[in-house]
Amino acid sequence: MSEIIRVGMADYKICHSPQKISTLGLGSCLGVVLYDKTTKICGMAHVMMPDSNKISKNSNRMKFVDTCLTDMYEELLRAGVRKSSLVAKVAGGAKMFSYQSSNSHLNIGEQNIEAVHHMLEQWNIPIVAEDVGSNYGRTIEFDTVTGELIIKSVGIGDSVI
Repeated sequence: MSEIIRVGMADYKICHSPQKISTLGLGSCLGVVLYDKTTKICGMAHVMMPDSNKISKNSNRMKFVDTCLTDMYEELLRAGVRKSSLVAKVAGGAKMFSYQSSNSHLNIGEQNIEAVHHMLEQWNIPIVAEDVGSNYGRTIEFDTVTGELIIKSVGIGDSVI
């Protein structure tokens, strides 16, 4: 049985095959997996907010899409991933409360999704699968051996992307 690495909220971790990596409780937060299909090295981030530049006194770089993904990407490159082999899988970004407006300015989940899409596009990393939006939370687990992202959602069931 392979080891499962846990990623906390506002954090990221790197793992190598045959390890698995998981994060719990994605509501408006996003779980972002960057995976090198060749080396089977991956990183998983649990990001909370889209842009560190819009928050003053932001002491935790790992909260934000822009700074967390940059740090994780750079660590993956140092670990030996090949840029040309990187792919992404993304889950989360829900609109968790019915009182949230359809105005994307107030929908953090939607802002997180847009920020991740923008960053990955800049780095030319394709998103090969995603389960984002809607109105329910998710827990995810990535298997470095198979490249599968298992998504568990209470009341919705499990899926694999």
